[in-house]
Amino acid sequence: MIDALVVGGGQAGLAAAHALGRAGLTPVVLEAREEAVGSWPSYYDSLVLFSPARFSSLPGIPFPGDPDRYPHRDEVIDYLRRYASGLDADIRTGQRVTAVRREEAHFRVEAGGDVLTARLVIAASGAFGTPHRPVLPGVDGFTGTVLHSADYREPGPFAGQRVVVVGAANTAVQVAHELASVARVTLATRAPIRFGPRRLLGRDVHFWSRSLGFDHLPVGHLLARPPRAPVLDDGRYRRAVRAGRPDQRRMFTSLDADAVVWPDGTRERVDTVVLATGYRPELSYLDPAERGQVRGISTVHNGLGFVGLEWQRSFASATLRGVGRDARFVVDRLLRLGAVVTSRG
Repeated sequence: MIDALVVGGGQAGLAAAHALGRAGLTPVVLEAREEAVGSWPSYYDSLVLFSPARFSSLPGIPFPGDPDRYPHRDEVIDYLRRYASGLDADIRTGQRVTAVRREEAHFRVEAGGDVLTARLVIAASGAFGTPHRPVLPGVDGFTGTVLHSADYREPGPFAGQRVVVVGAANTAVQVAHELASVARVTLATRAPIRFGPRRLLGRDVHFWSRSLGFDHLPVGHLLARPPRAPVLDDGRYRRAVRAGRPDQRRMFTSLDADAVVWPDGTRERVDTVVLATGYRPELSYLDPAERGQVRGISTVHNGLGFVGLEWQRSFASATLRGVGRDARFVVDRLLRLGAVVTSRG
């Protein structure tokens, strides 16, 4: 019998493993990929964090190097590798969890053809497990290419193309801006893009959000619908959109053969549509009726917790800077509710 099992070995799972270790447990962490670094390797090549290194670390190990720089994707991957190697945890990679079911006083966990039993389970497969692909009328007959930003790496293959990027958040704007250096690009959005300053009064905005307590204000469970975060900008993205590189238009109404159809009925040929439409949590191993949670604590089963969901407790819940705080809260609450007796208790 395993005392504590964590589903997912990305930033949320590693933060959960750290919190469990502090509570006197040696957790088993099951990660579907070949490395415990989450979905970071699947992001586009030029990605840098929106927050400086000083605000982008998990508990116990600061992000190395200049604390005021914005780390690159590959630096985050290296950081997570080092973090995982320093944990007192049994991390098993290549183990995709397919089912978690409650059976009397424990959980039955199916992964990689094996069956394990655990007293406590934390679902930490994160908020970015499944690319969200909205329904596009006419997509089945579209002769161009439709891809999610999860499958985009760099602009070279799109040189000279007519590209439409769907979305209005940070990734959509960054990818469209990058593609505009080699292609003719339009941002197709359902709402106007909201830009926000990257720095205020000489400080990165994350300094202010943390200093004023907004980052960790536990109001996520009170929100009927999470607010849309602005696109953080030092001015270059707003200038680029104003200059039409990329331009911005209202979302097209449909795809038609080799074209998009704009709201005014205009038909325009395009080569590629990039869906920068975000992600959804990967919780397919839980029955839909068993996914209910408040502040990371299951509303269905004693001993089941969640870490890494967007707005799980606060604005920063799904980020490197915020997931550790949530993990500590969830582990403390689960143990207080009697999910398992620790070696220290």
